[in-house]
Amino acid sequence: MNPRERMINALSLQEPDDFCPVWEIEFHLFNEVSPRPLVISQEYTKLTAAEKDRALHENAEIMIQAAQDLGLSALSNIGPYWEIAPGAPAPMWFPPEDSKRFLPLLCQASRGEIFIMEWCPAMLYMPDSDQFLDFSYKLFDAPEEVDNMAKQQLEKGMEIAHRARDAGADGLCAACDIADNHGMYFSPAQFDRFFLPYLQIWAEAVRKIGLKSILHSDGDLAEVLEKLADTELNGLQSIDPVAGMDIVEVKKQVGDRLCLCGNIHLGLLYHGSVEAIREEVKRICIGCKTGGGFVLGATNAVFEEIPIKHYKIMLNAGREFGSYNRQNEKES
Repeated sequence: MNPRERMINALSLQEPDDFCPVWEIEFHLFNEVSPRPLVISQEYTKLTAAEKDRALHENAEIMIQAAQDLGLSALSNIGPYWEIAPGAPAPMWFPPEDSKRFLPLLCQASRGEIFIMEWCPAMLYMPDSDQFLDFSYKLFDAPEEVDNMAKQQLEKGMEIAHRARDAGADGLCAACDIADNHGMYFSPAQFDRFFLPYLQIWAEAVRKIGLKSILHSDGDLAEVLEKLADTELNGLQSIDPVAGMDIVEVKKQVGDRLCLCGNIHLGLLYHGSVEAIREEVKRICIGCKTGGGFVLGATNAVFEEIPIKHYKIMLNAGREFGSYNRQNEKES
């Protein structure tokens, strides 16, 4: 079974024939793995048109080779510009049009070996700080306007979905934060009106065009897990340990309906001991892999400061404790 097939099996709630797939919603350590650096972000914007075209092709080959060297089953497209803080751009981004151009190149470079994920925010989500108050008031004062916003967001999401399908992508990730560490952003009634119906429409449509759908949200989602699991959604990513979410407990609750992607704590990967990382990977793999529907990975973007040796410890432990070879499991 190749890496792409491993990911498809997991998202289909099946056990791979070898071991758990690995996917990161964002991976910022490519330059720690490849002898050739990626040309991205602000450095990319300084290039000429011809240089940009060459850089896009080379970046695709670098990312696929790194995924194969590490044993990743899936890669996310490099998305458009976003900030980790006001005025501080994220480490990996392309201008929006170049992100669109990059997706088919990444799919072509994968040669059917690596599962390719496109970003597709098709539902309303918790707004950024500069829009937070205004949108929050609208939820109460102008619900019909929010209805129209949700419809427009879904339309944009479906445009992205069809473009991604035509580019050769395998799945779509709706990065739509709907909670924080204290619970849901939307009230139950707001969630049922402004989010859930659009998630169902999107996930069903994505399934019909032959792609897999994943929802990413930080925060405490305990209140809505059952509702999410009752949609056509294939997977849920993060299962945020910072917010008290335990992926092993979530597996017991909805793991027969949702593929769970996560949820190694980034703080552990950053400064945890070798043994602590191994033990947490062991706990999560053994608690989540049975019956399939599990993708190992960090809870959020694997940021630049995480030591690559720590990340490889996670990968090695995942291969060991995420094995579906019963004899190997017994010996472990």
